[in-house]
Parts: sequence; structure tokens; C-alpha cells
Amino acid sequence: MSSRPSGLASGTPSATLSAASHLPAARHFALPTAWKSHAGLLTLLAAIAIWGCNWPVMKAGLNHVTPIWFSALRFATGGLCLFAIQIAGGTLKLPTRRDWPLLASIGLLQMMAFTVLGAIAMTQVPAGRSAVLAYTTPLWVTPIAVLVFGERLSRLQTTGLLLGLLGLVVLFNPLAMDWSDSAGVQANLMLMGASFLWGMTILHLRYYKGDSSAYQLAPWQMLLATVPLLVLAYAVEGPFTGDGSWALWEIVLYVGPVATAFCFCAVNAASMHLSATRMSTAMLGVPLIGLLASTWFLGESLSLSLVLGGLGIVGGIAVVSLGARRAVAPVGTPAGKATLR
Repeated sequence: MSSRPSGLASGTPSATLSAASHLPAARHFALPTAWKSHAGLLTLLAAIAIWGCNWPVMKAGLNHVTPIWFSALRFATGGLCLFAIQIAGGTLKLPTRRDWPLLASIGLLQMMAFTVLGAIAMTQVPAGRSAVLAYTTPLWVTPIAVLVFGERLSRLQTTGLLLGLLGLVVLFNPLAMDWSDSAGVQANLMLMGASFLWGMTILHLRYYKGDSSAYQLAPWQMLLATVPLLVLAYAVEGPFTGDGSWALWEIVLYVGPVATAFCFCAVNAASMHLSATRMSTAMLGVPLIGLLASTWFLGESLSLSLVLGGLGIVGGIAVVSLGARRAVAPVGTPAGKATLR
């Protein structure tokens, strides 16, 4: 792959972190606590690095295949890998009726819709800016959790939310955007819409519990995303549009088996050993690495608005995540139980 390739979305499975702490394999190992802690940290760091670098890699992939076909390839290859791993390990499980809502929301909203919107948007928006906008999900989740589900915010969380929103205002500053470029404006709105859909799945995971773990549901969710993506790709973009180059298949092997299947398993493993607050805060490394990797590999420029807006958004999300430790329980829940994780 060229060191300066010139478009897609990040590792979407990260939205299932809060529901992914019950891997069956966890019961079969009795490792020292310190070892498990280091192993969890290493796997998390690996996932963050891979997902961050996934942005410029996906951007490069859009030079070889159209966006919807690319999205279908991602989940087809990632899903096949997870099916193979679970079949080999004897952990493959059919979803139950209670799992169907999570199967639908994650497979259709987080995986299919998020990825398609991100892929189309990144044909117009630089990868670094896309990485920052796609990780604004906590800024949507937090106010909805308060207004709809009765959660309460600490002062620290309120400060973080305002800081993140200020970062968004900076990024969408009329002086920093070319409003005459309708395609570019629509692409930015697509990324915000994709982030909002991801946020809705986070809320669904928070307030609805199925029978199976996130790891067990993942291959079925990827299958559910792949089938309509294949149909949509053929209907909108025609027969397979890939150029068949080695570069394309190298990219597909990265974004599918590595950035989707492997990273999902790695984050699940890390979530067994690290707190939810640490996880959500650490995942802020993804847009930062995405921004830096896009600058390094794609030669994208760092404008002042992008730097200031990105710092505001990432800083705001970090404050919101850290403030979760001090969150006050909503009315009707046991005192002292923090609900914004």
C-alpha cells in the first residue's frame, strides 16, 4: 500500500463496549490479576492504534472501490472471521428472541447505516476531520440520557458536554467551512448523522439486555449488516466495482479481519479487566490517532479550526467520561449508583 494513499469510517464495534464484558472464555482462565490487567491494557492499546489507523486506510480503499461495496466487503470479511473463530472454539450460539432487538439495532444502525454514511461522506471529507466528527457520540448520548431517561449530570459532566459542543461550533464555524460546497456540507452532516445513530445504539445497549454477550452476537450482527449492504450496493452502484488490485485486497484484509473482527475481540477482552470509565476515556485515542495518521500518511493539513475543534470535542468527551464517576443517580434508583458510564 502506498505510504500516501488518498476515504471511511472507524471501528464501529466500539459502541458495544458497555455490553461486552461477559466473554465465555473468561471463565476458563485463572491468571494473576496483575497479568490480566497488563494483558487488558495491551489489547486495548492495540485496538486503539488499529482503529485510529483504520481511517486513512479506509480512505485509501475508496480509491479502489465505491463506498457501499466497500462497506459490504468490510462486514462480510469481518463476519466470516468471527464465525470461523466461534465455530472453531465451540462458542457459536444462535441468537434468542430476546436478542433480536440488539441484533437489529447494532446490525442495521451501528454497523450498516453508520458505515455507509461514513463511507459516502469520506469521499468528500478528509479522514482526520471524519475521525473527530464520528466520535462525538457521547455528546449526543449524554443529553438524551438526561432528557429521556431521567439521568442526572454532575457539574463536571455538564462542563465536559459544553466543552464538546463548543468544539463542534468551532468545527462548523461559517468562517472555517466552504458553505458553497453543498456536497461537502452534506458529507459533514452525514458524519454527524452517523454519530447520532451510533449514539442511539449505545443507549439501546445501556437500557436493554439480551440473553447473549456482545461477542456472541457480533457475527450475526455483521451478517445482518452484510446482506442488505450487498443488495444496496448492487442496486445503487451496480455490479461489483472493485478494481481487483492487490492494494484493494490488502486494505480489505485490514479493515475486515483485523480492524473489525480482531479489534472487536480485543476490545471485548480489554473490557473484562478495565472499568467502563477507563475504557470510554481511552477510546478517545482513536480519533486522535486517526487525525495524526491521516496527516502523516495522507498529507492532510491541520487547520486551526480542526485543531481547536478537535481538542474541544475530545477534551469534552474526556471530561464527560471522567465525570461519570461522580454522576448522581436518577429518581427511583438506589442512591450512589452512577448511571452515566
